[in-house]
Amino acid sequence: MIHLGFGVEFNQPAIIAEALAQTAVHDDWIVKYHLDAEKAAKPSSKTFPELLDEIHADEKLSTAAHWDDGNKIRDGLLVRAPEEMIKYASQWTVPEEELEAKTVQMTNAVIYFTACAQNPPKQVKFDFYFIHCLNSSIFFSSFNALPFLSNAHKARLLEWKGRLDLAMYASRRAPKLLLEEVATYVPKYLEAGDAEWKGIFERLWNFEDDGHASKLGRAVAHGEVISEKYEKEDWAKIKSFMWLKIGNMVVDSVEDTGDTWARSVGFSEAWEKYEDRPRKTHL
Repeated sequence: MIHLGFGVEFNQPAIIAEALAQTAVHDDWIVKYHLDAEKAAKPSSKTFPELLDEIHADEKLSTAAHWDDGNKIRDGLLVRAPEEMIKYASQWTVPEEELEAKTVQMTNAVIYFTACAQNPPKQVKFDFYFIHCLNSSIFFSSFNALPFLSNAHKARLLEWKGRLDLAMYASRRAPKLLLEEVATYVPKYLEAGDAEWKGIFERLWNFEDDGHASKLGRAVAHGEVISEKYEKEDWAKIKSFMWLKIGNMVVDSVEDTGDTWARSVGFSEAWEKYEDRPRKTHL
């Protein structure tokens, strides 16, 4: 999806062709999950954050994935708690007339669970699997602008995206989401503009990695732009000053010691190799 998204956003037919080719030869085990959720779906007023809360509170589902599962969705959730996962996934629905608002809601929510899945006093780190939910969210603005896709197709694509995000959250043991980790965060640098978006992007550009960090910072900034007129909605957990805080969390975390990305952050094992915070990062 990310490969396809870049091809669409930057009008690169060869990249689109590559993305579709990758899709054609990729494992298709996830299709049954999507079709089962679609079949079970009925019009629902549940918001994305409400579904995250319910998944977190569901003991059977939130513990269905085990640390040693080869694939925590395929071998964990869909083996040990498939009915529970379908129950929550099917409640994420997108009426065509709410396409824009639901796109923003999905984007705001994936930023919310990606940024807030921290484990104090451990270092601030972002989950490698969650960041893909976030990095792919940016392209739905481009998908929604395509004139040759019907609103029905766009709504279906967004439903499937949200349902996969919910499964990804559940598969990492549905970690408690600590909004205060964002609200009270103190950036590493406060001088010379390094903590403003321009400085953040320059630092991400100079960070030597395979591009995940730059994509993550860009996706957060995009979330701020599209969320602006929806900040009064109850489902908009990330708003106002929090956007820049998360931008700083992203760049500070990748520049910090230890592995760049944590993996499966709802498991205690994911944090064993990280240090306690060596500096004051919160008020």
